[in-house]
Amino acid sequence: MSLHRGPGADGARSPRLSVNPFLQEAFPAAATAEVPPRHRIPDAPIAPETAYQIVHDELMLDGNSRLNLATFVTTWMEPQAARLMGECRDKNMIDKDEYPRTAELERRCVSMLSALWNAPVDHGVGCSTTGSSEACMLAGMALKRRWAKRNADRYPAARPNLVMGVNVQVCWDKFCNFWEVEPRLVPMEGNRFHLDPQAAADLCDENTIGVVAVLGSTFDGSYEPVADVCAALDALQERTGLDVPVHVDGASGAMVAPFLDPDLVWDFRLPRVSSINTSGHKYGLVYPGVGWALWRTHDDLPEDLVFRVNYLGGDMPTFALNFSRPGAQVAAQYYTFLRLGREGFRAVQQSARNVARSLAERIDALGDFTLLTRGDELPVFAFTTTDPNGPFDVFDVSRRMRERGWLIPAYTFPPHREDLSVLRVVCRNGFSADLADLLMEDLRTLLPELRAQSAPLDRPRSVATAFHH
Repeated sequence: MSLHRGPGADGARSPRLSVNPFLQEAFPAAATAEVPPRHRIPDAPIAPETAYQIVHDELMLDGNSRLNLATFVTTWMEPQAARLMGECRDKNMIDKDEYPRTAELERRCVSMLSALWNAPVDHGVGCSTTGSSEACMLAGMALKRRWAKRNADRYPAARPNLVMGVNVQVCWDKFCNFWEVEPRLVPMEGNRFHLDPQAAADLCDENTIGVVAVLGSTFDGSYEPVADVCAALDALQERTGLDVPVHVDGASGAMVAPFLDPDLVWDFRLPRVSSINTSGHKYGLVYPGVGWALWRTHDDLPEDLVFRVNYLGGDMPTFALNFSRPGAQVAAQYYTFLRLGREGFRAVQQSARNVARSLAERIDALGDFTLLTRGDELPVFAFTTTDPNGPFDVFDVSRRMRERGWLIPAYTFPPHREDLSVLRVVCRNGFSADLADLLMEDLRTLLPELRAQSAPLDRPRSVATAFHH
């Protein structure tokens, strides 16, 4: 094989390879005569296998998603589900006239979730979305529109507000920013790391469009007390006449609690809960991205938010933000509901919770760490170092475990607990007891080195690791 020069990506000279044709068969990327440009479209096409190999090789440098204990997103599905998604990836979910069976699968999923969450209507009121972030936007829009209609004599002069805990997912901050709603945040206090019901009620006034309660905080995996929040708002209405609805952000917990905690009342059984969202691509066990937004009744979703579009020969109601997205994830969600059933979901989620509890107990037994949660609500737990003045901190642990392929986020809590930095482990379908054993083995191996440090490494906390919702 000889090496000579040829034009590069930006006019510079780049290596050109004269390649043995037998080598091209063995390694397709060797067939390209030039290094392809990275920041502009190439002038000429290359063979599909060559293009695949180039992209495939770059992506090998990504982290292993199965070892990513930061993300809540599904990282494993059965091959039949993946094959089904491949068959549907060219279908535009919004084109219900052209793809009526895909639309029917969406309708069935909404109906299934409506029954799972005990809505008082047949078939359900809701839609699929690209994820919980879009679902939250839709739910927030419905809350604001209902408030605006009730206060038509004061709006838009009066500024609406939304009450929630400081631990909410960032999509709620985006909602308040995009739709000009004042966020009223209940801070963390002491060992309370999520929303306090009475504190939430105290922040409500005549301009409050709703209260957001999170079923499964991304900071520590704990459920917020939805029933207690509703009770505090019931008392507020008795005193003041203010009728404040509740939205449950069940991005993760709405697909865990119905199967593992059936006696926990958090859903449409509470009359004050007007809407719920979840991520199908989290504990709904589907690859990203699919989410679901559901409302208690048709009255809870203002009709003027529903658009009826004459598109490709059909009249279709739509109230999603995105107008073009693949139907593959919806088909995969229906497959998962059909494939597992309630018993299957219960078994999968119980397995994840068992792994989380067992792993939390073993980490607690090491003596170097203190648990904040134990994985007994979401299959998620958070922990910090026992000695705040010890030789290592959570950021050291995160960094050293990353060297072994494990992605475990370390982050600082929000106001008023900025003093607290923690590690968080998310146990999902596919994170087996065997993988948990390997994690513990690596952590035990690293601990003697961490204990031997004179002090935690001095570095900017902002670059130590990222916080993952």
